[in-house]
Amino acid sequence: MAGPVIDGIETTIDAFHRDGFRLVQPARGAHRSGIDAMILAASLPDGFSGTLADLGAGAGAAAFAVLDRYPRATAVLYEKSPLMAACARAGLALEGNEHLKDRAQVIEADVSLDGKAREAAGLPRERHDWVIANPPFNDPRDRATPDPEKAGAHVMQPDLLTRWIKTACAIARPGAGLSIIARPQSVVEILEAMKRRYGAISVLPIHPRASKPAIRIVVCGIKGSRKPMELAPPLFLHEDDGGRKVTARAYAVTNGKAALNPWQ
Repeated sequence: MAGPVIDGIETTIDAFHRDGFRLVQPARGAHRSGIDAMILAASLPDGFSGTLADLGAGAGAAAFAVLDRYPRATAVLYEKSPLMAACARAGLALEGNEHLKDRAQVIEADVSLDGKAREAAGLPRERHDWVIANPPFNDPRDRATPDPEKAGAHVMQPDLLTRWIKTACAIARPGAGLSIIARPQSVVEILEAMKRRYGAISVLPIHPRASKPAIRIVVCGIKGSRKPMELAPPLFLHEDDGGRKVTARAYAVTNGKAALNPWQ
């Protein structure tokens, strides 16, 4: 469905969670949300009722999914791109998203900032109960899109994961959680950045099907915990029969019907 024109950019209105909520996102030339955002949102524990921070929120898909599933949760969406922040605000104003709009705030901010600059940009210390992040994951050496808006959402700059995890820890309350989705090759940098900041770390691989290597990982941790790391049971997206049938677990997770439960 065609959406509003924002700063001269055509948008679409797309339904998620079986029309549980809707999203305004650019029709082309920018990152469009999909299954990664839904998996990330499902990594929060059942019954979550605290304050969520979504780093690099884009049009708001992951944060909206959390709010749709957990009616007592609130969220702050941090997004550097004015266009994507405007899309998130437009999404909150959509008919059908009334159950979200009073529980979410969109702040334009660079989440890679540090120290006082970060706080001045609107990311206060020890404020949030859970932080989620879907950072850019393409290596700069990969063939990059010429579109600067899409490149900013897709291309990983040096130390980007470390800077985002530092921000996540700084803005989280003691005992708060972090969930980050990334490519498997980023696991070493993620775990190194989480060291001495997070414990009870869980690494959950996402496979297209049981016979194929993982294409994503979800890494979760608890700020200040001393519990050891564990590997969680994987999520398989499709049945291993050569077809495109989605597994029952993947369907439930991506449609807001079940939590990912990385510690189970």
